[in-house]
Amino acid sequence: MIVSGGGRGRPLGRALALGVVLAAAGQGSTQDIPAAEADDRIVLGVDRDDDDVDGRPDAEQDVVAPSTDLFDLVIPKGKDRTIEVRGDVARLLVDGRPFAGTVVPAGAKRAALQAVRPGRGEVKAFGRTRTITAIDVRPVDGQGRLVDPARSHASLERTPPERLPVDPYANSSNPDALRFVVVALPDDLPPVVRVTGRAPSGALVDRLEPVILGSVPCPDGVSAPLACGSTAPIRVVPDEIDRNHPTVRDRSVRAELGGAVEIALLSEARKLGGLRVAGPRASPLGPLVRYRGALRVFLVRPRPGGPPPVGGDDAGAIARARADVAQASALWGACGVSFGPPAETTITIVDPPRPHLVALGCDHGLPAAGGGKLRVRVDGREIVVTIEKGTTPAGAARVLSAAITSAGFSARVSDNASIAAGARGSSDVLVRRKSGELALVEPPASGPLSSDALLTACIGRVELEDGLSHFNDIDAIAGTVEERALIKAFDDGDPSTIEVFVIPSFAGSGRIGESFIGADGGAVRNVLITDRAALRADRASFALAHELGHVLLDDPGHPDDFGRDTPTRLMDADAANGTAFGPRRLLVDECARALRQSGPAAAVPLLRPWPLAPLGKER
Repeated sequence: MIVSGGGRGRPLGRALALGVVLAAAGQGSTQDIPAAEADDRIVLGVDRDDDDVDGRPDAEQDVVAPSTDLFDLVIPKGKDRTIEVRGDVARLLVDGRPFAGTVVPAGAKRAALQAVRPGRGEVKAFGRTRTITAIDVRPVDGQGRLVDPARSHASLERTPPERLPVDPYANSSNPDALRFVVVALPDDLPPVVRVTGRAPSGALVDRLEPVILGSVPCPDGVSAPLACGSTAPIRVVPDEIDRNHPTVRDRSVRAELGGAVEIALLSEARKLGGLRVAGPRASPLGPLVRYRGALRVFLVRPRPGGPPPVGGDDAGAIARARADVAQASALWGACGVSFGPPAETTITIVDPPRPHLVALGCDHGLPAAGGGKLRVRVDGREIVVTIEKGTTPAGAARVLSAAITSAGFSARVSDNASIAAGARGSSDVLVRRKSGELALVEPPASGPLSSDALLTACIGRVELEDGLSHFNDIDAIAGTVEERALIKAFDDGDPSTIEVFVIPSFAGSGRIGESFIGADGGAVRNVLITDRAALRADRASFALAHELGHVLLDDPGHPDDFGRDTPTRLMDADAANGTAFGPRRLLVDECARALRQSGPAAAVPLLRPWPLAPLGKER
């Protein structure tokens, strides 16, 4: 832990302007090894992180993979193959293995230096002597606890922007922000550093510089003559809205879940230290690393052959949908949840399905009075069945399904849960041709679909030019017949995927998204629908991320339905604010609930573990 200091930390008192790096660190050294001119100085960060993600700090490994954290010594072709390392701040690696000798063996292909502790050393390699400056970086959380770069991680910010206290290096209640304590000899300690955020690919996402180091007491175990400087608490954030808020722009950096946050000197490309970016470090379920959900996105045209619901043309629509998925992943990254690389998301532009569904019982669910008939046409062929008294919608659906199957089609029955105003649940008969294509279901040439006095029947038609008829509080558990006709047409039978439908609009006004969840017990679950207005609202509402929240949390409610209105929370019912104080935050308890309800141990796991991989080698 960090030893508490008596006063406020202060910028390191060095005669250097901001943005200027030491040109010759190490003047007036307190160690035996003298400082060196810049050309004869090798600056290395103590290799505490775990670039190969094997659970061990790189500096403790018996075999070290090639890395930019190492300093390569080019083995000459001549006879002089001597390397001498003086001091204990670095070790020599030959072909990735620690080497205690002084003559590089014949046949060796690679020699490199790896820093293992802060301080200063010296290397004489192939006739040239150079000073080794080793600088350590110790991440510290809001409670002053050291965060192990190899066994823990940074997490995306879940707290709205807030001002620093009078002492910026004091403990805080922010569970995500980290201070980076830099440890080195006093003359090697830089006044400023650079903080970078990276994607899982290793690509640069953001750069924050210069970041001033303030003088602070050193962590336990760090003794004289070493000295320490600390950054202010650094916030790792998902987007530029959080990044650029005036209150925190000088200590916020963008990064991606599965990526990294790194510290470096302004003059050096090589990092001094870093952490991977994953989920919350502490939760009711313990540390959360990374999980992945699978989405299937359908962009539904308003009519067959019509334009896509968004984006102007097909390419624009797909690009807009991928951006929306990326945005949802960015917010849910605060819980360690991703929906995978947007380029890998299955996105399909589809026509609204032809009428292929017959609903028995419609919304009423009444049993048959008896003596009536059900009559439908399937691809022009009329099917007639007689319904006996007392037959339930589920029973009638199976009678009709059998008759349709006998006529040479494929029919499947899907039973719906009872809605609040229904006696029983309705049942849908879904009809396809033997080829798998949707069959065309129509009313009979004359007369009603059902001549029974009580048992009703209706055909599901998806007609989006006047908006999708959506559920209300009465029928939310089953959805409307039009919603079911749309959703069930594209059902893949895999309950572990989340289906996303993007439509032109909902009927009426005010609604931009809705979801069907497992807790309701309906036939339609793990499905959500958003419209063009949701995409237009963009980051004022985060409609896709919000509706995904209902599915992952398996909860139809909102925190402000019966509690305090907190418009900064993603799951707020009605917040619309495109700033850093808009609906974008997730509580750690919500993260834990999402894993309980939808994680690997759930009855229907929507999220599977997605272990971190070395940067640039994503699995």
